Amino acid sequence: MTRLNKISFAKIGTPAKGVVVGLAAQGLGTGEITTGLVSGLTGGLARVSEIGGFSGKAKTSLDLVAPAGLDLDRLIFFGIGAPDELTRDDWRNFGGAVYASLKKTKTETATVLLDAPEGVELGAEEAAEFAMGAKLRAYEFDAYKTKKDEDEAKKSLKLTLQVADPKTARKAWSTADAIADGVILARDLVNEPANVLGPVEFAAKASALEKLGVEVEILGEKEMKKLKMAALLGVAQGSVRPPRLAVMRWNGGKKADAPVALVGKGVVFDTGGISIKPAGGMEEMKGDMGGAAAVTGAMHAIAARKAKANVIGVIGLVENMPDGNAQRPGDIVTAMSGTTIEILNTDAEGRLVLADAMWYTQDKYKPAIMIDLATLTGAVLVALGNLNAGLFSNNDDLADKLLASAKASGEPLWRLPLSKDYDKIIDTPNADVKNTGGRWAGSITAAQFLQRFANDVPWAHLDIAGTAFGAPKDDICQSWASGYGVRLLNQLVADHYEK
Repeated sequence: MTRLNKISFAKIGTPAKGVVVGLAAQGLGTGEITTGLVSGLTGGLARVSEIGGFSGKAKTSLDLVAPAGLDLDRLIFFGIGAPDELTRDDWRNFGGAVYASLKKTKTETATVLLDAPEGVELGAEEAAEFAMGAKLRAYEFDAYKTKKDEDEAKKSLKLTLQVADPKTARKAWSTADAIADGVILARDLVNEPANVLGPVEFAAKASALEKLGVEVEILGEKEMKKLKMAALLGVAQGSVRPPRLAVMRWNGGKKADAPVALVGKGVVFDTGGISIKPAGGMEEMKGDMGGAAAVTGAMHAIAARKAKANVIGVIGLVENMPDGNAQRPGDIVTAMSGTTIEILNTDAEGRLVLADAMWYTQDKYKPAIMIDLATLTGAVLVALGNLNAGLFSNNDDLADKLLASAKASGEPLWRLPLSKDYDKIIDTPNADVKNTGGRWAGSITAAQFLQRFANDVPWAHLDIAGTAFGAPKDDICQSWASGYGVRLLNQLVADHYEK
């Protein structure tokens, strides 16, 4: 397959040969350099566009092979639409769409003229977003394919982005590249089959962040028993694979600053336990660690770009299996907090893992805020589909910051309610709380359950069951796993918690 081997930046100029991509706004407006290039094209851009039905509409293209009057091998015009409507998301998506067009040509080198048509703001940040989009679109998970086309396997695309200020663009790209690598790490983790990526192996992936300066501590079953994490351990007891709790610490801020805490659900495979799931689609439950993957990817991004903030990532890693030692419906366990939980459904296991992971995090690290991410409920897909993750929070200021960061990062959230009235649905006469309230308001009652383990910390819960995997393919993601959450969390830290 054609790969994106390298992205580089160069001073904008008129290319004399090779494959070139030029930008055209709605109405065929082009930048100064592109206009000069087009002047040598026989008949000009207007004629070939009329014949090709190209008007500069966003994400349309006109591909000219051996264009008459030029020495280029190929000239592709890419439409960016109305100049006054462009957003950061657009430039990222343009990068992905341009990469897709180039991949079809099977070229090994290409130059993109990031030459701003009149009225278009196209600086270093936009160039970096464009590059990020190309890199994310190029991602493929084919590690287990043994039969590959030899000719295709040899090809790797080298992409040169010509910009007005290469030095500033390279600096912006160093940050964007770190974020893209975090997204790719998260995608890899979710895409890996569960026989390869168990709790121990996932913990090793977290430990690999030490090379970026992240401090990593891995707690095993013995340490978690000592901490009385019976909620988390109860989920793991049906599996022969031992659980882990991975703690990743990035100390980029002042020593006295309370950290931002990110907590992820890491159920590496979820059969449902004794409350076993239907067979159809169960293979997708290798992705039930999407929250832990997002946290790990975010920690990579934050560390790789040397964020000036203190951030802690905590992931609870278990496998939920139905053997003779598995947890049963009707069991009662005592969480680390001392809360007793009646298990009505062993398939409502992610909240049990998070209960202990969240309590441990807030109790030991005294964070300024705490955010958990989890592929928690099917109910959130019923409510929001694959287009938004569900946001729940006990703090309006934190919720507003997350919504703003969601918009800025292009990873959307939709806030859903919390209230004491919903607590009644998870009351039980047999313990302090039961682990499911049944079908109605399923994503809300799950969040109500988790809120009990946030204590008094400003907290938000992101239910990413609809966005972590299986979402519709788009300009920057053709993978089953999306890496959702990495860009959002990084944006939140960058915008609100760095000094």
